[in-house]
Amino acid sequence: MNQPDRYVQFVLPAGEQKVSYKADTKLAHAGTFSFRSEDHTIGNLLRMQLHSDKAMVVAGYRIPHPLEPVMVVRVQTNGTKSPEEAMQHALQDLASEYELMLNEFDAQIGEVTRQADDRQLHGL
Repeated sequence: MNQPDRYVQFVLPAGEQKVSYKADTKLAHAGTFSFRSEDHTIGNLLRMQLHSDKAMVVAGYRIPHPLEPVMVVRVQTNGTKSPEEAMQHALQDLASEYELMLNEFDAQIGEVTRQADDRQLHGL
């Protein structure tokens, strides 16, 4: 079979960096980020988060080849932020959102568990 092992898509090989950045030589305030072992899930979330930044001019991603676990994100800002700063802020904002979702999820699980315990105590 030509398909690589599934774990290759999620496990970063030893000695490889997760993210690399290359500044664009033709456009000001633009560059390309390459993410290893990521796919469309993170690509689309990251693209949408970048679009919410007022400094963003262009943000898009692509997966160059389906058998290679590399996601490429192209970013261009209006100059008020560098592409690196815009990416850093987008990643921090996503991390904050996920932390809020996790806290809410944990709170709801706690509530459901308490309700189940109450029902069991009262013989319902």
